[in-house]
Amino acid sequence: MKFNFKHLLAVGAMVGVMASSAVKADELKLIGSGASFPAPLYMKWFKDYSKATDGVRVDYQSKGSGAGIRDFINGTVDFAASDAAMKDSEIAQVERGVVLIPMTAGEVVLSYNLPGVKTLKLPRDVYPEIFTGKVKMWNDPKIVAANPGVKLPNKEITVVVRSDSSGTSYVFSQHLTAINADFKEMVGTAKSPNWPKDAKIVKAPKNDGVTATIKQTVGAIGYIEYGFAKLTKSPTAELQNQAGNYVEAGDKTGAAALATTPFPEGNLPNSDVPDLRGWATDPSGADAYPIASFTWLLVYKEQDDAKAKAIRDLIEYMLTTGQKSSDSMGYIPLPEAVVEKNRAVLKFVN
Repeated sequence: MKFNFKHLLAVGAMVGVMASSAVKADELKLIGSGASFPAPLYMKWFKDYSKATDGVRVDYQSKGSGAGIRDFINGTVDFAASDAAMKDSEIAQVERGVVLIPMTAGEVVLSYNLPGVKTLKLPRDVYPEIFTGKVKMWNDPKIVAANPGVKLPNKEITVVVRSDSSGTSYVFSQHLTAINADFKEMVGTAKSPNWPKDAKIVKAPKNDGVTATIKQTVGAIGYIEYGFAKLTKSPTAELQNQAGNYVEAGDKTGAAALATTPFPEGNLPNSDVPDLRGWATDPSGADAYPIASFTWLLVYKEQDDAKAKAIRDLIEYMLTTGQKSSDSMGYIPLPEAVVEKNRAVLKFVN
């Protein structure tokens, strides 16, 4: 039977809706929306927590980081999730105050569809050029030189990108902006990048949509979250990091990337809440995978008492029991130092 990851997420969402329809009248319901990057992990956490906790139900809709931030600003959810954290201008629009909590971390990988090609190395100066349209063919001399002995086809590269406002797009474009001057000038960092017309671009919604499109398109390459690639057994390229080494995504290479990630000193704008928007834009470690990022939970600083307690308890569960399932699902468990930073900011939710 073929594995349809999009269908799996749809079924998961349906189960959530069905479960919510059976909520007891006196049950406290927490509603969240946002990033698809951590959605498989979050859905497991929220389902397990709801089962284990009497009187609390957690529902989450995976709809993209941009949509989650909009819901959070508009006050239509109790919490949101974003791979792009929040900009200062977005934080300023939330009257109840914001607490940003890096809840898990993952890697953005380049998945490809080249029958017969089991391993693919992409140099640091090449993979940005694929997304600007400067490298158009799979047998481009630069790709061939990095892959001796690999038979690469004389076929045009189809570039698959996100069609929705996406934190994954933000993380990926932020990295390419940092390492490639032409990409910075032509595209830049954005949740909805304006991709160059020189590349053969195909758009698809969310991580699962990009994954499905790559699988259906011979000659395609696109960026997805490592957890989706792992669950769908999608091949991924080895990328050359800042140190010049080719590395695969994984728990150890991802942890090496986070080890060099700095956090800002100081607080969020016009707030007494510490700023935990740390970015692993271009990690320097010899073993570091080059595209890694935290993904954030967005929580209101000011809550009614019942929801404040429920959210604090939920996040404590995510920081402890929840982290134990991160690695098996393709995510990077939080370093203990980050867990302690999260506990410190969690005190501001009241």
